[in-house]
Amino acid sequence: MRLVATLRSIAVPLVVGLASLAAQAASVAFDKAAFAAAVSAGKPTAVQFHANWCPTCKAQAPVVAALLAEPQFKDLTVFVADYDKESALKKELKVTQQSTFVVFKAGKEVTRSTGQTSKAAIAEVLGKAL
Repeated sequence: MRLVATLRSIAVPLVVGLASLAAQAASVAFDKAAFAAAVSAGKPTAVQFHANWCPTCKAQAPVVAALLAEPQFKDLTVFVADYDKESALKKELKVTQQSTFVVFKAGKEVTRSTGQTSKAAIAEVLGKAL
């Protein structure tokens, strides 16, 4: 009985903490259906075109992760699209370079940016979704 109580005292805060993290902003792998649902629902959304071989993309990744941990970006979802594999998405959004962000607010594209690596510049671009 004591073991069950101990496990419960550990599990409940852990589950609450995980739920809290899930409610925060997220960077997720691009999924066509999830992206379409987010945009059509008018949620703050961005697509980041990333290539593993791209040094600029590598520099952007920790910056985006840090920004998404900040409270102001709690409602933003960043879909990370593989630049080399998402040809249809590139064509649809007219993206010609990796390291590009395409940002949506209320179901409409509001801005885009390519090659930004500074936290301030990326924050400004992603902030347009809010």
